[in-house]
Amino acid sequence: MNEQTQITAPVLPLKNTVLFPYQTTPLSVGRARSLAAVEAALASEDKQIAIFAQRDAQKDEDVAPDDLYEVGTLGVVKRMGRGDGHIHVIVQGTARVRRTGVILEQPYLNCRLQLLEEPADLDAEVEALHREVQELASRAIELAHPQSPVNLPQLVAGMEKPLHLAYVLTGLIPLALDQEQALLEAASQREALRLLHERLTHEVQVLEVRSDIATKAQSQVSKDARERMLREELRAIQSELGEQSPEEAAVAELNERLRGTELPELVRSEADKELARLTRMSPASPDYQLTRTYVELILELPWLHVTEDNLDLERARRILDEDHFNLKEVKERIVEHLAVMKLNPNAKAPILCLVGPPGVGKTSLGQSVARALGRAFERISLGGLHDEAELRGHRRTYIGALPGRIIRAIRRAGSKNPLLMLDEIDKLGRDFRGDPAAALMEILDPAQNVEFNDNYLDLPFDLSKVLFITTANTLDSIPAPLLDRLEILRLPGYSDEEKREIARRYLIERQLREAGLTGEQLELTDEALLHVIRRYTRESGVRELERLLGRLARKVATRVVEGDGGARRLEVAQLADLLGPERFSREAARAALEPGVAAGLAWTPSGGEVLYVETVLLAGGDGLTLTGQLGSVMKESAKAARSYVWRHADDLHIDRDVLKANGVHIHVPAGATPKDGPSAGVTIVTSLASAYSGKPVRTDTAMTGEITLSGLVMPVGGIKEKVLAAHRAGMLRIVLPEENRRDLEDLPEPVRSQLEFVFVERIEDVLRAAVPTLAEGEVPLASALD
Repeated sequence: MNEQTQITAPVLPLKNTVLFPYQTTPLSVGRARSLAAVEAALASEDKQIAIFAQRDAQKDEDVAPDDLYEVGTLGVVKRMGRGDGHIHVIVQGTARVRRTGVILEQPYLNCRLQLLEEPADLDAEVEALHREVQELASRAIELAHPQSPVNLPQLVAGMEKPLHLAYVLTGLIPLALDQEQALLEAASQREALRLLHERLTHEVQVLEVRSDIATKAQSQVSKDARERMLREELRAIQSELGEQSPEEAAVAELNERLRGTELPELVRSEADKELARLTRMSPASPDYQLTRTYVELILELPWLHVTEDNLDLERARRILDEDHFNLKEVKERIVEHLAVMKLNPNAKAPILCLVGPPGVGKTSLGQSVARALGRAFERISLGGLHDEAELRGHRRTYIGALPGRIIRAIRRAGSKNPLLMLDEIDKLGRDFRGDPAAALMEILDPAQNVEFNDNYLDLPFDLSKVLFITTANTLDSIPAPLLDRLEILRLPGYSDEEKREIARRYLIERQLREAGLTGEQLELTDEALLHVIRRYTRESGVRELERLLGRLARKVATRVVEGDGGARRLEVAQLADLLGPERFSREAARAALEPGVAAGLAWTPSGGEVLYVETVLLAGGDGLTLTGQLGSVMKESAKAARSYVWRHADDLHIDRDVLKANGVHIHVPAGATPKDGPSAGVTIVTSLASAYSGKPVRTDTAMTGEITLSGLVMPVGGIKEKVLAAHRAGMLRIVLPEENRRDLEDLPEPVRSQLEFVFVERIEDVLRAAVPTLAEGEVPLASALD
């Protein structure tokens, strides 16, 4: 065919596809200009029509020549039918054509066309590509149609040219419009086959992945079907042999356990009913496993099993003393409970609440009590608990429902009278899921917990034999109704001497054992141990102290491994090298005090502290200024103290002109630390009186106590921690409210013997003890204030 042959023919735009030579394609024509083009072709003798692909398939009407690709296919209309306003034709491609001009645009597009000669290049590469394309096409067809594969050799029989194969294969594999157009425009067989080979390679890879996925899915389905069939056959064989299926055996085992377990009548009735339901259920039923788990829970709970308590009081005292130093009040309370249990076995267990700062041994004390009683021990952490269902359990209607922590702990304990430690009860949360503290009121009430009802179990369980011990760092966050059910036992912080004794008895030995050292390899002098306690820790307990002792042990262990063996005696001078610089410096008694400065005592979660209150007069100023991050209660104490001093200025020999001419500024150092509470009242009034009178306060005296406007001194808390802080700071005299006299019994004897205590009932007693020079004048202070 001559490449320059020119013809004219009506043009039919085609959307989203390309017609290739040697292809026969059915087309549905509906656009007006396209209908006119088909009618023109049908009216011609040769019934030829040129098919060109649209560049933009979204364009529907008024398709211009520039909207079409330049290369298309000349086709012959083989068959035609009409219906629904459309013409349905079957067109067979005959040759490639290129548009060279436009003859007519209305009522249809008629163009001049140049017939393109078919590429005839044929060499070894083309032959190789031809064969490779045939193999890839066969593989693609096999993967795409595994059930009814197309016979490719039969399909391509008689096609002499590789290009004919390429054109035919475009109808069997998915190609994008631009890929089809590139194949049609290919100038050589080599280029066309390369394009088709690239696309076939990708298609085969995709089809292989799909086939692999389908094979695996089918394999799993076949495996499941096979397992179901085998199970059915197994059941049939077991039935013939008179044997039970695994499900039937499991139900029979539960039934046997139920008959051999001692249960309350109500519980047995419920278990029988649930077991009967389980027998009738299909193992494939969603409720089957839920019901089975529920029956197993009933059988595992110790409904009537009680461990025998060891009521030997001497043994209990010995165990408690072995594990913990001091804590006399708690130990005596446990011994009292044992004595009551010995006389009255049916007595209800107390609900104890151990309150104290972190690290004083609250949790470990619970373990020691359980060991002394011979009971199982279970710990339940309540810190951050928000969901009431964590304690009461979830109803079985919910997916993933579980019994509450109380029932689960009792199941683990294996007896109905374990010791349950409810840790961090003061850190319970509360949100839309309920209030766990409200649930605890039933659990911890001896009058109600005889029939505790867990939502999951839905049967009454007797908790009256359980010994509950709760722990808390503070009572402020515990609701009053819950607090009313608890017997409070306070564990105050340890003094430095007590910490040293605890370290000698328990901590050093434990840390040496952890580090693999012996007592000969590491020895800590008393001075070094006290230095660690005072300069490297600031806590009421001994947790940080134990960590530091462990660090010392590891340092020494490292040196032993490196060959520096032998005994190692640690002195104070060596601590900085092993532990780094000192972390804390305690507030020591000041050598001299200016007028307006007084030493007070404060309680903190980490123990007591000496807190100086400083007051200065502001000449020409007015009012009261308070700094040092003081809380509202402390601010009110300062206002009350100032009012008292103004009211009794004459009795205190204070010039009223000084009061009127000066404002006053009260500051409590350590301004970054928030401070609050009423116990600084006596310190503030002493500081004010000293500032206004110009008389200094005694340097060896510290004080604590709440004041009233009428001059009374009220009792405060935290006396032990405050006195220990004053002792550490080098104070010699401590002013305390009279009603706090009884609190001195908790102090170690060495501390009491080294301090002088002044007990006061009124503010004038405080001033007489702290600022003796204030009374100098014509009228004795005592007489003036009587």
